Amino acid sequence: MALRSNNPVLEAVKRGEQNTAANNQQAYYPPQYGQAPFQQQYSVPGQMPTTYERAITIDDVVTKTGITLGVLVVTSIISFVISLQSQMASAALTFIGIVASFILVLISTLGRKMQSAPVTILYAIFEGMWLGAFSQIVAGYKVGGQPAMGIIFGAIAGTIGVFIGMLVVYRIGAVRVTPKFTRILTGTMFGILAVIIVNQLISLILKTPDYFGLYHGPVAIIFSLICIALAASSFLSDFDSADQAVRSGMPASYAWGIALGLTVTLVWLYTEILRFLSYFRD
Repeated sequence: MALRSNNPVLEAVKRGEQNTAANNQQAYYPPQYGQAPFQQQYSVPGQMPTTYERAITIDDVVTKTGITLGVLVVTSIISFVISLQSQMASAALTFIGIVASFILVLISTLGRKMQSAPVTILYAIFEGMWLGAFSQIVAGYKVGGQPAMGIIFGAIAGTIGVFIGMLVVYRIGAVRVTPKFTRILTGTMFGILAVIIVNQLISLILKTPDYFGLYHGPVAIIFSLICIALAASSFLSDFDSADQAVRSGMPASYAWGIALGLTVTLVWLYTEILRFLSYFRD
C-alpha cells in the first residue's frame, strides 16, 4: 500500500513518482532474427535519440533544499530590515508575501510544477518577504524598554534542533511512517485548521478578537505546543517522501518539489515556535 503524505507539495511529488514508474514499465519485445529493432526501422534520419534525465539522489535533495532555504533567509532578512522602518511596509510585505507564496504552492501542486526550479525559488522569495515581516511584527517591538529580538534567534535554534532531532528519529526507525500514522497526522491537521477557521468566523460575527483564546492566555500555550508537535511530526512524512523518491528513481528535477515541501514544513515550525516564545517575552 502506498503511503500518503500530509504535505500537499510532497503528495503531489508522489503522484509524479507514480506516473514516472508507470511510464517506465513499458513492455519490450526483442527483434526477431534478421529484423532491425522497431525504432531503427521507423526512425527519422538526423533525429536525435530520446534523452532521459538522471535519477534523483539524496545530494540533489540536500542541494536544492539548501538553495531554497538560502534564498528564503536572505529575503527574510531584507524584509525584516524594511519592516523596522515602516509599519505600512511591514503590512504590505506580509500581505503580498503570504498571498503570493500560497498561490505558488497551488501552482506547484495543482499545476503539476513540482519539477520547476523557478516556482520553488519564487516561493522562497515571497515566503521570505512574509516571514521577515511576520518576525518583526511578533518579536520586533520593544517590551519593557528591552528589545525582544532574542526570541527570533531562539525560534531559529529551536527549528534547527527539532529538524535534526526528527531526522535522527527517522533514520534510526524509532517511529515508522505507516498509512495509519499518516491518516492520524493528516486528520489532526485538518482538525486544527477547522478550529482556526471557526475561531475566526465566531470572532468576526461577535466582534470579539480571538474568541477561543488561541493566541493569548493558557489556551494559546497549549494550542502552540500542539501545532509544534504536528509540524515536527510532519518532518517524518516529508523524509519518507524524499526516501521513496530516491528509491523509485524519480527524475533529478523533482528535488525542487521536495525542497519546496520541506521548506513549507520548516517555515510552519519556525512560526509556531516564534509564536510560542512570544507568549513569555513579558
